[in-house]
Amino acid sequence: QVQLVESGGGSVQTGGSLRLSCAASGYIGTSGCMAWFRQSPGKEREIIARVYLSLGSTLHTPSVQGRFTVSRDSANNILYLQMNTLQPDDTAMYYCAAKRNPGCPSSLSAYEYWGQGTQVTVSS
Repeated sequence: QVQLVESGGGSVQTGGSLRLSCAASGYIGTSGCMAWFRQSPGKEREIIARVYLSLGSTLHTPSVQGRFTVSRDSANNILYLQMNTLQPDDTAMYYCAAKRNPGCPSSLSAYEYWGQGTQVTVSS
């Protein structure tokens, strides 16, 4: 069984930085995907960054491109999200997700495993 535990959230001012971590226990495999999603109050949960485990390649959505960077420490099975130049619109609950099957889709239903989330609040 795979368990995901996020950490690193908190409150920062506009322009600040945070680094989120997602520690994974259990076997995810080498062909699936690990991703970061976020959900703001009143909005749907959306994918913002993903890592293709087979190649190590990454993909960021336009809203965070250039400000956020996803990375993975494969030896320790930890997923990171470095967030710079944070804006109030980045305020959300951030979730780590993983799937064993190939591909990194955007749909929530494709991901088998989820963490409990970590709150990020950006004040102006």
